[in-house]
Amino acid sequence: MLEKTAEEQQTRTIGASGLKASAVGLGTWAIGGWMWGGTDEARSIAAIHAAIDEGLSLIDTAPAYGQGVAEEIVGKAIAGRRDKVVLATKCGLVWHTTKGNHFFDYDGRPVHRYLGKDSIVYEVEQSLKRLRTDFIDHHITHWQDPTTPIEETMEALESLKSQGKIRSIGASNTSVGDVKAYVAAGQLDAIQEEYSMVKRDIEETLLPVCAEHGVATLSYSSLALGLLSGRIGPDRTFSGDDLRKDNPLFSMSNRDKVAAFAKDIAPVAANHKASTAQIVIAWTLQQPGITFSLCGARNEQQAIENAGAGRIRLSDTELEGIDAAIGRHLGALDR
Repeated sequence: MLEKTAEEQQTRTIGASGLKASAVGLGTWAIGGWMWGGTDEARSIAAIHAAIDEGLSLIDTAPAYGQGVAEEIVGKAIAGRRDKVVLATKCGLVWHTTKGNHFFDYDGRPVHRYLGKDSIVYEVEQSLKRLRTDFIDHHITHWQDPTTPIEETMEALESLKSQGKIRSIGASNTSVGDVKAYVAAGQLDAIQEEYSMVKRDIEETLLPVCAEHGVATLSYSSLALGLLSGRIGPDRTFSGDDLRKDNPLFSMSNRDKVAAFAKDIAPVAANHKASTAQIVIAWTLQQPGITFSLCGARNEQQAIENAGAGRIRLSDTELEGIDAAIGRHLGALDR
């Protein structure tokens, strides 16, 4: 682990909003328990406290993470610490209405993608209550709604921003066309997309258009659901509703390839007194167009480890060596 102070944490700006946040952010999907085999509130709160203490200011959550569970836990955890947090949450995956486009069922309850103005206003009020705050720093459309014009969605978000209830606007799980439509309709500050060593397609699609328009990028699943953390060995099993249980990404063949990759980059990790996960996160943050890296943590140790990655600066030679190791071992994983 790195023996440096929280003050050395990298900070970056969320698009044109002027808001600065830690380059490493705490993602809270797993904290909500949904698709991660349940949750532990006390451990989750401890993880959030540890992240803040280590200088992570960016905390990302969503109503859909356990249908309010993650937001409620985050709200409890940041009580008395709100001034240290840049808080991001989302809208658009709804269960209070059947408007929009049916997406999936959760415990027998239909969840729709809907980004109509009426729903966004309702969702923001519900999120503010669960998060125990008066404003949201960065508000993100979680999944795009094909039934609502983006102009209507942006009108609602810009109105909420003028009221002081949100401070910046983001969009997640987008296409190039979506991003262009958001930019044309108002001030889009950031997108949030899956990006990792094993999923890099946005380098050719979304990142160029974001660079053209000054839109920041929050990458999620930087550790590929934990596969790249260095902790998923051959004996690790997944149970319950854990989305990794039957995921071919976690095949034994892939685990062997990741282990070989970790062995190859071990000298880089040793040079920085860092873990495999920290080097993976640091690499992510040094990729062109990637502004923030969101990483989940379900306990204090994971939160502290992730935060340490925000203090690492990889040299050009190290980056070249890591890229070569990616090419040797991670280029053809099972899917």
